Amino acid sequence: MHCHLRIARPVSDLERARTMYCRGLGLRVVGSFENHAGFDGVMLGMPGGAFHLEFTRCRTHAVAPAPTVEDLLVFYVPSAAEWESRCAAMQAAGFEAVASFNPYWEADGRTFRDRDGYRVVLQRGDWRNAEAA
Repeated sequence: MHCHLRIARPVSDLERARTMYCRGLGLRVVGSFENHAGFDGVMLGMPGGAFHLEFTRCRTHAVAPAPTVEDLLVFYVPSAAEWESRCAAMQAAGFEAVASFNPYWEADGRTFRDRDGYRVVLQRGDWRNAEAA
């Protein structure tokens, strides 16, 4: 099965979320919509990528973001130089560096929180799927 992953989250400010995630993670706008059944949204990803993030705002009533400390987006960055550069870009984009609730992410990663409380981990290294025995 080939699939594409969309992660959708309500935010308090669409423009702020777009700016922060584009600047911090190097994502691009891959789609957007206005007043679709009362919702505005922007989708961010990497051209040709297998995922995108969708941030939404409801025009008719506030939907408050409600992330927990364990709701994480984790990005694996294999190059140490790129990891350092991306960590600096996250802070320059307005993300706050925070201690991770799970100490696992502290060993080789850094955790950042956006203004709505959503957390992003930049993990230094490659991801490899475990092979079935």
